[in-house]
Amino acid sequence: MSANSKAILETPGKMVFEDCDRPAPGPDEVLVQIARVGMCGSDIHGFKSGPYIPPQPGQEVGLGHEPAGIIADVGENVTDLKVGDRVCLEPGVPCYRCEFCLAGHYNVCPNVDFMATAPNYKGAFAKFITHPAHLTFKLPDSMSLDEGALVEPASVATHAVQMAGNLLGKTAVVLGGGAVGLMVSMVAKMAGARAIVVVDIQERRLEKARELGATAAFSGSDPDVAAKIKDIVGQYGADVVFETAGAIPTVKLGLNVVKRRGKFMIVGTVPGEAPISFLAINREVTMQTVFRYCNSYPTTIELIRSGALDASAIVDKHFDYEDIQEAFEVAANHADTFTKAVVVVDSSLS
Repeated sequence: MSANSKAILETPGKMVFEDCDRPAPGPDEVLVQIARVGMCGSDIHGFKSGPYIPPQPGQEVGLGHEPAGIIADVGENVTDLKVGDRVCLEPGVPCYRCEFCLAGHYNVCPNVDFMATAPNYKGAFAKFITHPAHLTFKLPDSMSLDEGALVEPASVATHAVQMAGNLLGKTAVVLGGGAVGLMVSMVAKMAGARAIVVVDIQERRLEKARELGATAAFSGSDPDVAAKIKDIVGQYGADVVFETAGAIPTVKLGLNVVKRRGKFMIVGTVPGEAPISFLAINREVTMQTVFRYCNSYPTTIELIRSGALDASAIVDKHFDYEDIQEAFEVAANHADTFTKAVVVVDSSLS
């Protein structure tokens, strides 16, 4: 493996290393030496089945979109970052010209070039990558590179909670105790929610939710889970429900435990067609889908820097870059053994 290698998905289920030239940054870009990359559920899906959006025949596919590293070079016009800066990268590059970008909602830009997906499938599992400087954020000295790799999923949580509106004194249910769900529960608590219930089918995740401050955590496989939730949030249900698991059973459960005129925030990627229950229709429930994040990185970085959001608490597994095939096999086949894994691309960087 050369010093400038990258890991690519040769076929579903098989990652390989490819030697490549060290890229050079363009006029408004930086070159980042990658140190850490978080493993996302979408990466694991891509490893097992290929990307959600199929690539063109013969197109190279990279995985990974949660990187942190060190600035190795800067392009012309870049003045606010310098070689040696520790950074994290916001992985989506919008067009900045469509009506959504111009309205300030660049996260739903139809032309966005997002890491590890269409149109370019450039993944973060690489020794070096180039990236626009304005989407590269310097990390405070007190933040670790592990925490830098968590800014991306944490930004999903901060964006979801912001979209839910005022949570002060309200009740919230988080369906799914994975990385995003746990961070949603933490951010919702910071936002003033008086009671937060987390639901998952893995006891290890439920224990972690309680440890991180959830009022209660229940198994989704419990036939009485809806009643137990209402014992905590009140007989009419929760003010806000966050679906983060991306599963039809949790959508159905969420519709049963959201309050009349409450909000149902769909954060996870739900496969297939999720039915809308009549229980939601006749209760004036607001259903809101949440896609990635928008202008969330600065806020998220400050929450982690200040200690208000203990993002690193969810990381319980590390893999070496050289073992990336094993990392994905473990993530794909033994997901119940850890909550969040980070790949250490370069252990010499800190």
